[in-house]
Amino acid sequence: MPSVYNFSAGPAMLPAEVLLKAQQELCHWQELGVSVMEISHRSKEFMQVVQESEKDLRELLKIPDNYKVLFCHGGARGQFAAVPLNILAEKKTADYIDSGYWARSAIDEAKKYCTPNVIDVVITDTAGKVGIKPMKDWSLDDNAAYLHYCPNETIEGIAIHEQPCFDNKKVVVADCSSCLLSCPIDVERYGVIYAGAQKNIGPAGLTLVIIREDLLGHAHPLTPSIFNYKTLAEKDSMFNTPPTFAWYLAGLVFKWLLKQGGLEEMEKRNRVKAKLLYSVIDDSKLYRNNVEENYRSWMNVPFRLLDPALEALFFAEAESKGLKALKGHSVAGGVRASIYNAMPIEGVKALTAFMCDFERRHG
Repeated sequence: MPSVYNFSAGPAMLPAEVLLKAQQELCHWQELGVSVMEISHRSKEFMQVVQESEKDLRELLKIPDNYKVLFCHGGARGQFAAVPLNILAEKKTADYIDSGYWARSAIDEAKKYCTPNVIDVVITDTAGKVGIKPMKDWSLDDNAAYLHYCPNETIEGIAIHEQPCFDNKKVVVADCSSCLLSCPIDVERYGVIYAGAQKNIGPAGLTLVIIREDLLGHAHPLTPSIFNYKTLAEKDSMFNTPPTFAWYLAGLVFKWLLKQGGLEEMEKRNRVKAKLLYSVIDDSKLYRNNVEENYRSWMNVPFRLLDPALEALFFAEAESKGLKALKGHSVAGGVRASIYNAMPIEGVKALTAFMCDFERRHG
């Protein structure tokens, strides 16, 4: 059987080494004779998972001591509501950067709790290439409670690689669902970082929140307890039963990342993979990506066939070669290859070889 490479945007592929270890331990974890899914989340064995996973995540991201790490339910969409509920305080507005589908989804949710100052930062040049305004040109509101933005839009394949650098009073909130752990970041530039797990962290069902301690304790009185950051921090993410299996797998992923050399090494690999795929698209007369080079995502590479009639054949042939989940999001169409940390360079080479062969035969 040929190798199968899963280019799904999420739930995404996990490192093969992690899956194999989970398989080996599934029914007889820690010599207990039961699965990690079957034991109490408050048992000493699972508390070791809790402590080690946070320790490893802090090491990977170099998280300062004055930040809390929360392991939550609800996905990133849950955080679209949790963020304004927790940190608006008495203010009536917050800055929201409109850079794509997921940024707009956060804006729509925020409208239930405040009046968002929506800042459109997408620009298109005369050649039809899409880019992002530099952060210095963002029209921010001095009275806004915080600035929310999405550094990586999985659908459009647009990335804001620039690290935030604003006045110290500006609380920066980032939806890093599809880019967290893909490269080093300076956590101290952010007030809140959140991410759904199902890209680079682990399986769906777990959400990470990294929050500066001074932002705790300002939740609206009507905030559901399960979304109250202070409550979750005080209970060590154990206010209710957490998604234990997802947490355990995320812990295995953190150890795998450390073993690979950490986020500096992952950035090197991710740059190489992205460069290879984009170069094939750019050199092609059949494929086209419309994102300006400096704003291209390293994680999600969308492109179109200039002859749309060939798309169905492209997907069918790719599937037969073990290249899976290449259809673009339903709101965008086209092709999308998601090449998160777990995607090996061999998978990208297999995809680009197929793309070149397909163009030779059908272009």
